[in-house]
Amino acid sequence: MGRYALRRLLQMIPVFIGSTFLIFFMVYALGDPVAALFGDKAPDPATAARIRQDLSLDEPLWRQYVHYMGQVFSGHFGTAFNGQPVTELMASAFPVTLRLTVVAVVFEMALGITLGVLSGLRRGRGLDTSVLLLTLVVVAVPTFVSGTVLQYLFGVTWGWARPSVSPEAPLNELLLPGVVLGLVSLAYTTRLTRTSIVENARADYVRTAVAKGLPRHRIVTRHLLRNSLIPVVTFIGTDIGALMGGAIVTERIFNIHGVGYQLYQGILRQNSPTVVGFVTILVIVFLLANLLVDLLYAVLDPRIRYA
Repeated sequence: MGRYALRRLLQMIPVFIGSTFLIFFMVYALGDPVAALFGDKAPDPATAARIRQDLSLDEPLWRQYVHYMGQVFSGHFGTAFNGQPVTELMASAFPVTLRLTVVAVVFEMALGITLGVLSGLRRGRGLDTSVLLLTLVVVAVPTFVSGTVLQYLFGVTWGWARPSVSPEAPLNELLLPGVVLGLVSLAYTTRLTRTSIVENARADYVRTAVAKGLPRHRIVTRHLLRNSLIPVVTFIGTDIGALMGGAIVTERIFNIHGVGYQLYQGILRQNSPTVVGFVTILVIVFLLANLLVDLLYAVLDPRIRYA
């Protein structure tokens, strides 16, 4: 296991370099950070040249990337156009989005896996049909629609939750936004769990367990569920990074100043250091989540062994 984890960590290095270079290229090569800094006003040529020199923008792109990565490994992600270090923006945004993601993932796992198991064990019955129709509706409705509707019902009409999250973003105020963020993922988790349960219920090891006379709850929890969760864990592991980076709509609806909000502001104002810095951290989150998923395979399925 240790050798496998070390090998996977080494494999993550070229993936990280390639991903961050593509992000850096798309942001800096396809746009002009100096022009974005001045907005609609045309910068003075001498001033623009001095700024380019200070930011190393007058060098070839690969040198700019090497210079940027050197700053990243030293813990410095550059400075936003408002003069605030990007690390300060990260320190205020990532904890908020992390709490929001935790709420969404817990909601997705708890309800999604439960509904998927119940639906898979009752294939073709009324519960199964209702769950499939409900998840189909959830997938079809855009997040900005479901978020606005739930915000109006729970926050304005019934007063069960705050329609807008305060700047401190305590966990209790993130419950409703977390549900909104995790709704689509909940639907996919439910359908994936249901499909996996139905497929594994016909496997030989399940029939053997039934022939042995094992209790039904033990067959489901010890044999059927553990093997059925492998594709579900894969989806949830990759979904963690997607939830953190894709919370732009949810954070806009509930006025949450997290990663999605900072990315939206960075893209809107063409604030290149902010966009590249935040996306670089999200790449690391994706890679670590995938590594964790791979290591969990052996826990769920004893047949899997790592050399």
